[in-house]
Amino acid sequence: MTTPVLVAVAWPYASGSRHLGHLAGAYLPADVFARHQRLKGNEVLMVSGSDVHGTPITVRADAEGVTPSDIVDRYHGEFVQQWETIGISWDLYTTTGTDNHAEVTQDMFLRQLENGHIDKRTSDQFYDPEADRFLPDRYIEGTCPHCGYGEARGDQCDNCGRTLDAVELGDPRSKISGATPELRPTEHFYFRYSDFTDRIGEYLRAKQGWRPHVVNFAMGWIEEGLLDRAITRDLDWGVELPVDDLGPGKRIYVWYDAVIGYLSASKEWAQRSGDPDRWQHWWHNDESRHVYFVGKDNIPFHCLFWPSQLMGYGGLHLPDDVPANQYITFKGGKASASRGVGLTIADGLRMFQPDGLRYALAANFPEQADTDISVEEIARRINEELVATWGNLVNRVLSMIAKNHGAQPEARDRTADDEALLAGVDAALVEADGQLERVELRAALRTAMDAAQSINAYLNATEPWKSAKTDPARSASVLATALDAINGVRVAFTPFLPFSSAVLDGVLGPVEEWERREVGAGTVIDKPTPMFSKVDIEALLGDESD
Repeated sequence: MTTPVLVAVAWPYASGSRHLGHLAGAYLPADVFARHQRLKGNEVLMVSGSDVHGTPITVRADAEGVTPSDIVDRYHGEFVQQWETIGISWDLYTTTGTDNHAEVTQDMFLRQLENGHIDKRTSDQFYDPEADRFLPDRYIEGTCPHCGYGEARGDQCDNCGRTLDAVELGDPRSKISGATPELRPTEHFYFRYSDFTDRIGEYLRAKQGWRPHVVNFAMGWIEEGLLDRAITRDLDWGVELPVDDLGPGKRIYVWYDAVIGYLSASKEWAQRSGDPDRWQHWWHNDESRHVYFVGKDNIPFHCLFWPSQLMGYGGLHLPDDVPANQYITFKGGKASASRGVGLTIADGLRMFQPDGLRYALAANFPEQADTDISVEEIARRINEELVATWGNLVNRVLSMIAKNHGAQPEARDRTADDEALLAGVDAALVEADGQLERVELRAALRTAMDAAQSINAYLNATEPWKSAKTDPARSASVLATALDAINGVRVAFTPFLPFSSAVLDGVLGPVEEWERREVGAGTVIDKPTPMFSKVDIEALLGDESD
């Protein structure tokens, strides 16, 4: 029986180039997980898109003297090209700027308003007296009240990860003019998150197998009690309100509407597929599974606020798991697009083959703790592990078969050692399957590499290159057994290494399920081309210093 699996991935702001921390934190883990689920035969819907309403976009547009649309077009196009190059297998990658997203957001707003979970309030918000305008949260910087970081934004502190209200900042300043903003009254709609403190607490306590740092972080908020938050702003960029109670100059704020993208993208995918109601197979189905891939700074939004909004609407499936990653750091500093810390995705793709980059990042996924990465670490992982173990193994076995037989030989009279190798590979597939199901992706990759090393050890013990002269039949059986084992290990590698796996598809046939298949005797094997190139670290570091 197949399971409908929604793979929901964080929506990047179309405000600047994304870095390898973003790729390793959310997008690559989601792709690995989705590819595995497809091989398991499950019905996967992997959706995301560019967040085009975030205030970082308007901040950048103001700084460059262009329109927000100019910024969105530039970076959304960049993201789409990079996702294709790195092999992110979206079912739909869209934007929050579609009519569909506006309609779904407005429908959710109206239903929650009708259900009594949205109300109007007048509150004091920051106003820039020099720019003569109210300031959205990200137009304000100041000192974090929790950790003392001096460049915290009005909505969140990048240093400690806490979500903030701009009025909490110490020494606030406007990013537009540098002036000290003034608090002035303004009327807005608020979502009553406090209505859901108890229900969200029960929901979280019922979850099994979640990453401890995710549950602990979210439960810390529950113990303090969820706070009601304004979900509109004094803006001219964003989803329009479906009611006119507040008068002109108000829009729904990205803080509220971005997470609705998971639902609106599902509906858009269904419309594009020719079956407009198909989205309900994931959202109105108790048997479905929803897994959200985000960084740890997004834990509150996906474990607290989005489930509250779903409860406030009613009848929609709640997140089943939020395997939020910790941070990728570069030489000790947290990767940050806004501060220019760390390698961009474009940098990574310029330096490394896509599968090489995917492998090195996956081997360093920050699943339980912040993980430091560098050009040297990526190159080391590629050269010492991917090339030296897996790439060389595949190349030498295919080369020996091509040279000595021209096709997969027949494995006659397999020994206990031969059967043990194949049994070990099959067991590794079972182990990796469980690890991937639990979103323990680093462990699954290590399981695959350990299985590859077991084939190398088998070859070193049996030495088929020697027995080719003294016992050709035994040599043929060893090589056939090794290639059958390789064909199993490549199943475990396929979610991580889709490009090199596709190359082997042309030789060994496609990987279509999570199971080892033996290579049929007589399958033609030509002289192979190495799947991976060794990285010239000195040349790369030289390029970096230029």
